[in-house]
Amino acid sequence: MLIQPAAFAVIALLIAGGYFSFYTKKLTGAAAITGVICGTIIYTGAGYAGLALMAAFFLSGTFATVWGRNMKQQLDKPGDSVQRKPGQVLANAGVATVLSLLAMIFPEHRIVLLAMVAGSFASATADTLSSELGVLYGKRFYNCLSWKNENKGLDGLISLEGTLIGVAGAGLISLIYILFTGKDSHLFILIFAGFAGNLSDSVMGASLERRNFLSNDWVNFLSTLFAAGITLLLISVF
Repeated sequence: MLIQPAAFAVIALLIAGGYFSFYTKKLTGAAAITGVICGTIIYTGAGYAGLALMAAFFLSGTFATVWGRNMKQQLDKPGDSVQRKPGQVLANAGVATVLSLLAMIFPEHRIVLLAMVAGSFASATADTLSSELGVLYGKRFYNCLSWKNENKGLDGLISLEGTLIGVAGAGLISLIYILFTGKDSHLFILIFAGFAGNLSDSVMGASLERRNFLSNDWVNFLSTLFAAGITLLLISVF
């Protein structure tokens, strides 16, 4: 089967975006290549909707990362001074990539798998925005397991402001999903999945990551996987 001209345009756009991310030192060369491969699979399996979801996550996450970088550096959070590596790309987009690959293999389940892709990106976006912006605008930070006040910047901390920012991020992904699919009944399901995934990230951060049982990349990957599972469960029930 011939590849459509639109597909060539999309792949060219992904390659250009990957090169720009490398040129501006947002991603390492290997991470840029990984991102292009993930984007190509997501586009092939989940279509323009999946591509838009990935773009929304990447753009909003990049904005949140560079915002307030001076204050983040004072808190020992590097902001945009450190290039993202392949593991970080897969930690956030790996689940969506696998789900998109499954949509290629099992096209009859594409609708459900696309919703799960959206759920995984809702979690990734909620986590990135809540951590990158919550550390700047949060007033009181709590350990999500003990509920004790702790200093900002530690793994597993949550704040009201950061949580609300994360919910807004999940809402952004949900709206983009609805724009492409018209399934407005999934709005609150995806927002909740994003919130639940973000919360699971904090729980694992406060327990397993602090004890060095899991790296941050694995915490992010598992939280997006959890959010995708929550999405599947809720759309199956409702």
